[in-house]
Amino acid sequence: QVQVVESGGGLVQAGESLRLSCAASGRGFRFTVLGWYRQALGNQRELVATITTSGTTVYGDSVKDRFIVSRNNADNTVSLQMNSVKPEDTAVYYCLAKGRWTPSTYETTYWGRGTQVTVSS
Repeated sequence: QVQVVESGGGLVQAGESLRLSCAASGRGFRFTVLGWYRQALGNQRELVATITTSGTTVYGDSVKDRFIVSRNNADNTVSLQMNSVKPEDTAVYYCLAKGRWTPSTYETTYWGRGTQVTVSS
């Protein structure tokens, strides 16, 4: 069983910063990619940022240069530092944990339940 639990959402004013955290756990599961997606009301889920075990990051175009993703491989946690937030960053933020059950080579993605981020103007 893999568990993915987000924390740190809330209400923040435009221009301020907010930090999200996510803890992933699962005995026998090797985590490869951790990261964040978001879904605003009426929109599709979109990429925010992902990071591999080696530290390679991918960012969505709308958050580049403002958000920073980081992870701790020792405890499979991933954080998202959100700087200079904008009202359009308002969304439910979902943590993803991708990896494989050892010794399988087939990759599976698990999702957290999401945490609401609301940015007021």
